[in-house]
Amino acid sequence: MLVVPLRWFNPVTTSFMLQDGSGRDPILHEWTDRTDISVAATLAVVAAEDQKFADHFGFDVQSIVDSIEDSQDGKSLRGASTISQQVAKNLYLWSGRSYARKGLEAYFTLLIELCLPKRRILEIYLNIAEFGPGIYGVPAASRYYFNKDPSRLSNSEAALLAAVLPNPKRLHVDRPSQYVRERQRWIREQMERLHRERWIILLD
Repeated sequence: MLVVPLRWFNPVTTSFMLQDGSGRDPILHEWTDRTDISVAATLAVVAAEDQKFADHFGFDVQSIVDSIEDSQDGKSLRGASTISQQVAKNLYLWSGRSYARKGLEAYFTLLIELCLPKRRILEIYLNIAEFGPGIYGVPAASRYYFNKDPSRLSNSEAALLAAVLPNPKRLHVDRPSQYVRERQRWIREQMERLHRERWIILLD
Protein backbone atom coordinates (compact mmCIF):
# COMPACT_ATOMS: atom_id res chain seq x y z
CA MET A 1 0.00 0.00 0.00
CA LEU A 2 1.30 3.44 -0.90
CA VAL A 3 0.20 5.16 2.32
CA VAL A 4 1.05 2.87 5.25
CA PRO A 5 4.87 3.16 4.84
CA LEU A 6 4.53 6.92 5.34
CA ARG A 7 4.02 6.28 9.04
CA TRP A 8 7.75 5.52 9.27
CA PHE A 9 9.40 6.60 6.01
CA ASN A 10 9.63 10.13 4.65
CA PRO A 11 8.63 10.59 1.00
CA VAL A 12 11.67 11.30 -1.15
CA THR A 13 9.63 13.23 -3.70
CA THR A 14 6.01 13.87 -4.70
CA SER A 15 3.94 13.75 -7.83
CA PHE A 16 3.87 17.56 -7.91
CA MET A 17 7.66 17.77 -7.65
CA LEU A 18 8.07 15.26 -10.47
CA GLN A 19 5.70 17.32 -12.62
CA ASP A 20 7.24 20.65 -11.65
CA GLY A 21 7.49 22.92 -14.65
CA SER A 22 9.11 25.94 -13.02
CA GLY A 23 12.43 25.38 -14.74
CA ARG A 24 14.24 25.42 -11.41
CA ASP A 25 16.94 22.76 -11.51
CA PRO A 26 17.23 21.27 -9.04
CA ILE A 27 14.02 22.05 -7.24
CA LEU A 28 14.44 23.22 -3.64
CA HIS A 29 13.33 20.65 -1.09
CA GLU A 30 14.80 19.24 2.09
CA TRP A 31 13.03 17.05 4.60
CA THR A 32 13.06 18.31 8.17
CA ASP A 33 11.43 16.69 11.19
CA ARG A 34 8.46 18.62 12.51
CA THR A 35 10.20 19.14 15.85
CA ASP A 36 12.86 21.14 13.98
CA ILE A 37 10.28 23.40 12.31
CA SER A 38 8.98 26.36 14.28
CA VAL A 39 5.62 26.06 16.00
CA ALA A 40 4.76 29.29 14.20
CA ALA A 41 4.95 27.52 10.84
CA THR A 42 2.57 24.78 11.97
CA LEU A 43 0.09 27.29 13.33
CA ALA A 44 0.35 29.43 10.21
CA VAL A 45 -0.42 26.70 7.68
CA VAL A 46 -3.32 25.41 9.78
CA ALA A 47 -4.68 28.93 10.26
CA ALA A 48 -4.43 29.58 6.54
CA GLU A 49 -5.56 26.26 5.11
CA ASP A 50 -7.57 24.11 7.51
CA GLN A 51 -8.59 25.32 10.94
CA LYS A 52 -10.79 22.25 11.48
CA PHE A 53 -7.90 19.88 10.80
CA ALA A 54 -7.81 18.45 14.33
CA ASP A 55 -11.50 17.49 14.22
CA HIS A 56 -12.40 16.30 10.71
CA PHE A 57 -11.84 12.91 9.09
CA GLY A 58 -10.20 14.34 5.99
CA PHE A 59 -13.03 16.44 4.56
CA ASP A 60 -14.52 19.72 5.75
CA VAL A 61 -18.11 18.93 4.91
CA GLN A 62 -19.49 22.34 5.86
CA SER A 63 -16.97 24.15 3.66
CA ILE A 64 -17.85 21.86 0.76
CA VAL A 65 -21.56 22.59 1.22
CA ASP A 66 -20.88 26.34 1.47
CA SER A 67 -18.78 26.22 -1.68
CA ILE A 68 -21.51 24.43 -3.62
CA GLU A 69 -24.14 26.90 -2.40
CA ASP A 70 -21.95 29.85 -3.42
CA SER A 71 -21.54 28.30 -6.85
CA GLN A 72 -25.28 27.87 -7.23
CA ASP A 73 -25.73 31.52 -6.31
CA GLY A 74 -23.48 32.52 -9.18
CA LYS A 75 -20.34 33.06 -7.17
CA SER A 76 -17.05 31.51 -8.23
CA LEU A 77 -16.39 28.06 -6.85
CA ARG A 78 -13.96 28.43 -3.97
CA GLY A 79 -11.60 25.80 -2.69
CA ALA A 80 -12.58 23.65 0.26
CA SER A 81 -9.59 21.30 0.40
CA THR A 82 -8.31 20.18 3.78
CA ILE A 83 -4.65 19.65 4.61
CA SER A 84 -5.22 15.90 4.28
CA GLN A 85 -6.66 16.36 0.79
CA GLN A 86 -3.72 18.53 -0.21
CA VAL A 87 -1.27 15.93 1.04
CA ALA A 88 -3.08 13.32 -1.05
CA LYS A 89 -3.07 15.53 -4.14
CA ASN A 90 0.54 16.62 -3.83
CA LEU A 91 1.90 13.14 -3.12
CA TYR A 92 0.00 11.07 -5.65
CA LEU A 93 -1.93 13.13 -8.20
CA TRP A 94 -1.76 16.03 -10.61
CA SER A 95 -3.08 19.58 -10.75
CA GLY A 96 -6.26 20.42 -12.58
CA ARG A 97 -9.95 19.75 -12.19
CA SER A 98 -11.69 16.54 -13.17
CA TYR A 99 -14.06 14.05 -11.57
CA ALA A 100 -11.46 11.31 -11.94
CA ARG A 101 -8.84 13.30 -10.05
CA LYS A 102 -11.31 14.29 -7.34
CA GLY A 103 -12.32 10.66 -6.92
CA LEU A 104 -8.72 9.55 -6.52
CA GLU A 105 -8.08 12.44 -4.14
CA ALA A 106 -10.98 11.33 -1.94
CA TYR A 107 -9.68 7.74 -1.97
CA PHE A 108 -6.15 8.69 -0.96
CA THR A 109 -7.44 11.20 1.61
CA LEU A 110 -9.41 8.49 3.38
CA LEU A 111 -6.39 6.18 3.35
CA ILE A 112 -4.18 8.93 4.75
CA GLU A 113 -6.62 9.67 7.57
CA LEU A 114 -7.00 5.97 8.39
CA CYS A 115 -3.31 5.11 8.29
CA LEU A 116 -1.52 8.20 9.60
CA PRO A 117 -1.86 10.18 12.84
CA LYS A 118 -2.68 13.86 12.52
CA ARG A 119 0.81 14.93 13.64
CA ARG A 120 2.35 12.87 10.83
CA ILE A 121 -0.02 14.31 8.22
CA LEU A 122 0.97 17.80 9.34
CA GLU A 123 4.65 16.92 9.22
CA ILE A 124 4.32 15.68 5.64
CA TYR A 125 2.38 18.76 4.58
CA LEU A 126 4.94 21.12 6.11
CA ASN A 127 7.60 19.37 4.05
CA ILE A 128 5.87 19.11 0.66
CA ALA A 129 3.63 22.18 0.27
CA GLU A 130 4.70 24.49 -2.55
CA PHE A 131 5.72 28.02 -1.55
CA GLY A 132 6.92 29.29 -4.92
CA PRO A 133 8.13 28.02 -8.30
CA GLY A 134 10.22 24.94 -7.56
CA ILE A 135 10.26 25.60 -3.78
CA TYR A 136 8.70 22.82 -1.71
CA GLY A 137 8.32 22.64 2.05
CA VAL A 138 8.72 25.11 4.89
CA PRO A 139 12.43 24.27 5.39
CA ALA A 140 13.41 25.09 1.80
CA ALA A 141 11.18 28.18 1.77
CA SER A 142 12.59 29.42 5.06
CA ARG A 143 16.16 29.21 3.81
CA TYR A 144 15.36 30.61 0.36
CA TYR A 145 13.23 33.60 1.40
CA PHE A 146 14.60 34.42 4.85
CA ASN A 147 18.04 32.77 4.90
CA LYS A 148 17.32 31.08 8.22
CA ASP A 149 16.75 27.68 9.70
CA PRO A 150 13.03 26.69 9.79
CA SER A 151 13.19 26.38 13.58
CA ARG A 152 13.81 30.13 13.78
CA LEU A 153 10.88 31.34 11.69
CA SER A 154 8.99 34.16 13.39
CA ASN A 155 5.21 34.42 13.52
CA SER A 156 5.27 37.14 10.87
CA GLU A 157 7.53 35.16 8.52
CA ALA A 158 5.50 31.98 8.95
CA ALA A 159 2.28 33.87 8.25
CA LEU A 160 3.80 35.37 5.10
CA LEU A 161 4.76 31.92 3.82
CA ALA A 162 1.28 30.58 4.55
CA ALA A 163 -0.32 33.58 2.85
CA VAL A 164 0.78 32.37 -0.60
CA LEU A 165 -0.42 28.77 -0.18
CA PRO A 166 -3.69 29.20 -2.09
CA ASN A 167 -1.72 29.89 -5.27
CA PRO A 168 2.08 29.87 -4.88
CA LYS A 169 2.55 30.29 -8.62
CA ARG A 170 0.80 33.67 -8.65
CA LEU A 171 1.30 34.92 -5.09
CA HIS A 172 4.83 35.82 -4.01
CA VAL A 173 6.60 35.73 -0.67
CA ASP A 174 9.43 37.95 -1.88
CA ARG A 175 7.14 40.41 -3.70
CA PRO A 176 3.98 40.39 -1.57
CA SER A 177 0.98 42.16 -3.01
CA GLN A 178 -1.51 44.07 -0.87
CA TYR A 179 -3.71 40.95 -0.93
CA VAL A 180 -0.84 38.81 0.43
CA ARG A 181 -0.10 41.37 3.16
CA GLU A 182 -3.75 41.51 4.19
CA ARG A 183 -3.89 37.73 4.24
CA GLN A 184 -0.70 37.66 6.31
CA ARG A 185 -2.28 39.94 8.92
CA TRP A 186 -5.42 37.78 9.04
CA ILE A 187 -3.35 34.62 9.46
CA ARG A 188 -1.45 36.21 12.36
CA GLU A 189 -4.75 36.89 14.13
CA GLN A 190 -5.92 33.32 13.54
CA MET A 191 -2.60 31.92 14.80
CA GLU A 192 -3.03 33.72 18.11
CA ARG A 193 -6.53 32.34 18.51
CA LEU A 194 -5.51 28.79 17.63
CA HIS A 195 -2.61 28.91 20.07
CA ARG A 196 -4.98 29.80 22.90
CA GLU A 197 -7.22 26.85 22.08
CA ARG A 198 -6.55 23.13 22.36
CA TRP A 199 -4.43 23.21 19.20
CA ILE A 200 -1.48 23.06 21.53
CA ILE A 201 -2.16 19.27 21.60
CA LEU A 202 -0.88 18.95 18.04
CA LEU A 203 2.12 21.19 18.61
CA ASP A 204 3.95 19.03 21.16
